[in-house]
Amino acid sequence: MRAKPEFRDRDETEVAVLDALADRREEGMTVFELRSRVDVDIDTLEAALADLKDDGLIEATNEGERTVILPEDGVVGPADPDDESVIDWVRDRLPF
Repeated sequence: MRAKPEFRDRDETEVAVLDALADRREEGMTVFELRSRVDVDIDTLEAALADLKDDGLIEATNEGERTVILPEDGVVGPADPDDESVIDWVRDRLPF
């Protein structure tokens, strides 16, 4: 899965975080799990998470002794690339 096309024009790290979370949108990921999927230093990852949280695209929840990050509803795109609409396809390919 991937983040929806309207969220793909963000910083490269932010898109990588959203894509990683899209793969585990039900259970979420910890910062350490995201760090293993998004190949950036911890400061860059923290900045991306802060920007995504400020924009309302992710949420952080406490589950016992760990914090889990989840994508907000509406951020994750279709599970199957064949489900992509024509509008999404055009939006992905045209420079706006």
